[in-house]
Amino acid sequence: MVLRIGWFSTGRDEAARELLQIVVEHISKGMIPAEIGYVFCNRDRGEALESDRFIQFAESLKIPLLVLSSRDFLPALRKKDKEAWRTLYHREIAARLQGFPADIIVLAGYMLIVSPSFCESFSVINLHPAAPKGPKGTWQEVIWTLIQKRATETGVMMHLVTKDLDEGPPITFVTFPIRGGDFDRLWDDLNKKLKRHSFPQLMQEEGEDNLLFKEIRRQGVRRELPLIVMTLKALSEHRVAIRDGKVLDDKGKEIEGICLNNEVEKYLSNSSE
Repeated sequence: MVLRIGWFSTGRDEAARELLQIVVEHISKGMIPAEIGYVFCNRDRGEALESDRFIQFAESLKIPLLVLSSRDFLPALRKKDKEAWRTLYHREIAARLQGFPADIIVLAGYMLIVSPSFCESFSVINLHPAAPKGPKGTWQEVIWTLIQKRATETGVMMHLVTKDLDEGPPITFVTFPIRGGDFDRLWDDLNKKLKRHSFPQLMQEEGEDNLLFKEIRRQGVRRELPLIVMTLKALSEHRVAIRDGKVLDDKGKEIEGICLNNEVEKYLSNSSE
């Protein structure tokens, strides 16, 4: 049975279109035995240039498109009670998704936190910029935590979305070292700076321009798209499955995700040729 995918995106930048395009291309070539049943965008036409481009691109793919502006949905309630607003907004989305069945929903640059009830009603997966059991929070918070704790490796994972933010079980993941090679030089440079400044001062003064910070981010980002593609492939081939809020292997045993290091590195190698 072909894996049916629901695609959620805010469509805020070119990367959102690129990710959708690449997944569609892999599906059309038979590399991912799946289909995208619909695309949902939480911006309506006319809200922003990039999301307009995303909507136009989705329409060009002849995939059913649903839009519901989060900006225009009960704005007074959103300002007063964000949790109540989130529940009502995603309840309305769920109502509009009737007639559009999907086995999984992929959050692909979807810039909202989904409501707990929505997570419980659908199998929703999302990207997190750390390996399993790694730091929580935004990608910026993850990287600073890695640096402060002197981590030796990190990664990226796809995980099941639950009511507890960033706490859902991992589905797939990739890891990579942040020591050795050019990284050692960047750590040495950091250590020299920390002899003159405290860690909070360094964060304040250099921020995301810190070279070690930038390289960790770069190495993570280059693996994000391949991981999403390889995750959909693994799900569509039943190497990993989501059932009743649990992640299972091909034998039905509950697992803490599968490592896709080899697949992702091969993808990157082929892309660079």
